[in-house]
Amino acid sequence: MVFFVALYFALATAVLALWLLPSVRARFIAWGQRLFAGGAAAQRSITGGSQRSAQRVVDVVGTQSVQAVSWVARNRRLLIAGGTVLALAPLLALALRGFVDLDGYDHRQSREVNEQVALLLRGEQLVPPAPVPPDWFTTREVEQARPLIRTASRQWELLDSEFRQRLLVVFKIMRDQHGYDMVLLEGYRSPDRQAQLAALGPQVTQAGAFQSYHQFGLAADCAFVRDGRIVISEQDRWAASGYALYGEVARSVGMTWGGSWRSIKDYGHVELRRDGVLQQRSDTGPAAVH
Repeated sequence: MVFFVALYFALATAVLALWLLPSVRARFIAWGQRLFAGGAAAQRSITGGSQRSAQRVVDVVGTQSVQAVSWVARNRRLLIAGGTVLALAPLLALALRGFVDLDGYDHRQSREVNEQVALLLRGEQLVPPAPVPPDWFTTREVEQARPLIRTASRQWELLDSEFRQRLLVVFKIMRDQHGYDMVLLEGYRSPDRQAQLAALGPQVTQAGAFQSYHQFGLAADCAFVRDGRIVISEQDRWAASGYALYGEVARSVGMTWGGSWRSIKDYGHVELRRDGVLQQRSDTGPAAVH
């Protein structure tokens, strides 16, 4: 590795010298012309069987090599200075690799929040909240926002274990730090149900069977609870503020929030993405990805 780095700096210095120093460029061109002429003479001598011409070419090449070494010796300070200048940028980047500041980004605050979330994730396994009365899901507001919600699965045990723990951490932070109680509207979703929802149109979902993380227990649709009822519409100012906080907390535990999508906004949706999951084709349910 050190050899290749040194080779890079040597080549880069040579290129800069040829570009910035006319005298060096002229010498290099003259040397190349003489070397080419010597090569042509060598070819003629080989084909003609002339040993003396070939020896002359060798002498010319040797002389040019000596001259090149001599030039390097005379200009060693310039070469060292050029190499130092070229080395400054990567060395500076290496020295400052842990101290990168972005506009509007406080790395100290981010690290503090991440440590808190990490502590929660490493702590005791959180327990799902008690189920709410079934008739809470049959109000006009909920059914308009979530078609076929009555038949949705709200079984926490069907969710991927890692995703379930992260979602419970989100629920805990939303309740303890922001005063929002949350409820699971739908977790695991079978491929048949996904296809049924997709048939209702893109305003409901744009994902077909096996194209959603719901099929693998890695997604959930959630809403807020206030005064004994589910508040799901983002038109409610209180809920809109809650969804913004919900998105921030979900991202802080490594999940993707549906409110940040461009094609369709799904403010109650969160998912834990894993490479290759959506390429699976399995009828074994969420257990296949645990």
